[in-house]
Amino acid sequence: MKRHFRVVLALAALMCLSGNTLFAQKYGFINSQDLIAAMPERDSVALKLDALSKDLSETLDAIQVEFNNKLQDYQKGADQMSPSVKQLKEKELQDLQSRFEESQQMAQQEMQKQQQKLMGPVIDKATAAVQKVSKAAGLIVVYDISSGALAYHDESMMTDILPLVKKELNIKDTAAATATAPAKTPGKK
Repeated sequence: MKRHFRVVLALAALMCLSGNTLFAQKYGFINSQDLIAAMPERDSVALKLDALSKDLSETLDAIQVEFNNKLQDYQKGADQMSPSVKQLKEKELQDLQSRFEESQQMAQQEMQKQQQKLMGPVIDKATAAVQKVSKAAGLIVVYDISSGALAYHDESMMTDILPLVKKELNIKDTAAATATAPAKTPGKK
């Protein structure tokens, strides 16, 4: 009888263990910044962005040098200038300052645009690899620890608890509430 009890107990334990591993939900994490930094494509993107940054910086430096030279000339000769010439020189300096600020904004926008354009395919490749590896490993959720966001999730294995939380808070769906509300006739109160 003892032997029979041990066999039953062993089978029950085995079923419990296999049940837990069979239905265990698997989670993972990744640091996407480390992944992207390790990708060889990122190096070529960085070189292109550095070259663009250098070009834009040289353009801005040239405008700044022109402004500084004109400002020095103005400061040296301001005492001998007639009021109208002085006013023209001041206007020219203001225009150069505005041109510098506009060029600086355009340079920032151009850098952002190029970064998105060049990094887009790298990010897409990394995302596709994360999804492929996650599916192959049977993971349900993968957290990106660099941003605190989800990098991957398998919706078919997860439960959307929004309807349950709405029910808990007695919140009715607006579409359902509108459909069940009686229609009002215009002109009647």
